[in-house]
Amino acid sequence: MAERAEVSVATVSRVLAGNYPVAAKTRQRVMRAVRELNYVVNTHARALAGVRTETVAFVLNDVRGPSFSAAAYGVEREANQRGRLCLICTTEGDQERELAFMQLMREQQASAVILIGGVRDDEQYRERYTEIAQGLHAVGSRLVLCGRPSLGADVPATTVEYDNEGGAYAITTNLLANGHRRILYLGGMLEHTTSVGRLLGYHRALADFGVAPDPTLIEHGEFTRVSGYERTRAWLQQGAGRFTAIFAETDMVAAGALAALEDAGVRVPDDISLVGYDDIELASDLRPRLTTVHVPYEELGRTAVRLAIDLKEGRSREGDQHVVLGTHVVVRQSVARLHH
Repeated sequence: MAERAEVSVATVSRVLAGNYPVAAKTRQRVMRAVRELNYVVNTHARALAGVRTETVAFVLNDVRGPSFSAAAYGVEREANQRGRLCLICTTEGDQERELAFMQLMREQQASAVILIGGVRDDEQYRERYTEIAQGLHAVGSRLVLCGRPSLGADVPATTVEYDNEGGAYAITTNLLANGHRRILYLGGMLEHTTSVGRLLGYHRALADFGVAPDPTLIEHGEFTRVSGYERTRAWLQQGAGRFTAIFAETDMVAAGALAALEDAGVRVPDDISLVGYDDIELASDLRPRLTTVHVPYEELGRTAVRLAIDLKEGRSREGDQHVVLGTHVVVRQSVARLHH
């Protein structure tokens, strides 16, 4: 390599490591030699020499979800701007796979390991992830929790949340202000932190409008289009007169609900009003365009990386490591005023 580029071995090392100034023409000669010789860096040798690539890891259940893919985009963009390589791991809900990846990132001393998505927030979860946070902290890495609650002020972890309950309160208030009182709630898994927050907002809005909640109008299922379709179809088969509006806990569930309503000849919003949550791109592509809650998922990802790296580089303090981003209602065309 050095012979082909007509430079010293030390100069080749400096160019490949990128940690020492090298003249532009010299760098060009070395990189041309790299291409011509199809050279691959020996990462094991680099590790022995104390040279490693700083990484940011993003861990999620499924990369195909539009909201989480937006967060992944934010993580990747911010990591790239901060000179880090971004690694993405999908677990499909397999805790052993997640733990194996977390251990690998601990061994690699990643700048940050970012987890996204709601969880069942119980004692077992808190014990498990407190231990993970402490293990990462011990090697100079950082656990970042995205869109889930803090593990507590004494745990060395960064938390980036969004106003989950507030968004649900605002969108339910929109329906109530338009005269709706019988609102079918198509939620996710009962003890999932995302669902818990959104359901709290729904109940708080009903209480503020003096509307007694009807437990029979609350459905729990999966955050999928299929689940939204099947649950809505089942309700329509019982008779649509029991509700005048649907609050779908995600836009994907809302998309399924809209398809079921269309298949049954029910018009939105003339017959039934419909709202979602997340404001993914699909929301503005549906017809009618979906009124929903905007969650800043890309900013969520960017903030997760920024906070962790700022702390690592001494530009932030431990006390600044819990951030709550705002949400807001995006009014489109899927809600109509109900005239009593």
